[in-house]
Amino acid sequence: MLFIVGLLLLGAGFVAWFSFKGLVRKATLEGREAGAKLARLLTAGAFWLGGLVAVLASVIVIIQPGQVGVQVLFGHALPEVLGEGIHIVNPFVQVYRMSIRTQEYTMSVVEEEGQVKRDDSIEALTKDGLTVKLDVTVWYRLDPSKAVQVYRTIGPNYVSVVVRPAIRTALRDAATHFNAVDIYSEKRQEFVEMAEGEMKESIEPRGIIIERVLLRNVSLPDKVRQAIEEKLAAEQEAQKMQFVLEKERLEAERKRVEAQGLADAQRIINKTLTPQYLQYLYLTSLQKLAESQNTTFLIAPYDKNFLPLLNISK
Repeated sequence: MLFIVGLLLLGAGFVAWFSFKGLVRKATLEGREAGAKLARLLTAGAFWLGGLVAVLASVIVIIQPGQVGVQVLFGHALPEVLGEGIHIVNPFVQVYRMSIRTQEYTMSVVEEEGQVKRDDSIEALTKDGLTVKLDVTVWYRLDPSKAVQVYRTIGPNYVSVVVRPAIRTALRDAATHFNAVDIYSEKRQEFVEMAEGEMKESIEPRGIIIERVLLRNVSLPDKVRQAIEEKLAAEQEAQKMQFVLEKERLEAERKRVEAQGLADAQRIINKTLTPQYLQYLYLTSLQKLAESQNTTFLIAPYDKNFLPLLNISK
């Protein structure tokens, strides 16, 4: 369209140029040649400049980073994909820009989080016959080499036509291979990998690359969730009792070791005690009492080696 407009403007410029030729001749006779020539030049130049800009705009296409351009000529999609940068194209070609950046599609129970502004979580039936609600985000992008194929076979709204249905179907199919509790806990990653594999199998041949599947939340039925919480509480209580029993066992072992040590010490002491050593200890104790600041009376047992009464005072 711009190309046709440009041609018309260029033609109008030539018409204006030759139309003003007679006026310039008349102005020359009247002595106003300079002004007439300037008016002729400005009028024709304006048309020519507008036509040139329109023609250039119709043949020059700029593709921004993160985009590709699909060319459509008279209803036929051309096989060449335009990458980022400046391109010279057929002036009758229409260029449709498509993003090849990583995009995300979220389906969540929270109304404002996903592309659909309502509860858009996925209800899936599990192997044990229970229904779980899944919150998921999928990272995907358009394959640049298949942009023409996507535009021709699906169209620019490929997200709603292919991506969304494939995500929901893959998650529901994968859920039938797992119990609800397994998806919630220990086999969560295995479930995600199976769902991601099914998405890639169904979507990537259509020209859309699946980068990663993020399982954000798994909502179980209330009864199942309550049973899991009770089980976890019982396991924690059992672990606590096991800790207490282990602590008591170690304390009993400590006391046995301590008693054994005391018995061994007493046995060794009994073997090494002699009357001379006991007499030495006795005299040492008296010496400490005698050095006390208070008056002390000591009544000592009678022995031929000791006085029967010792009165040490200060």
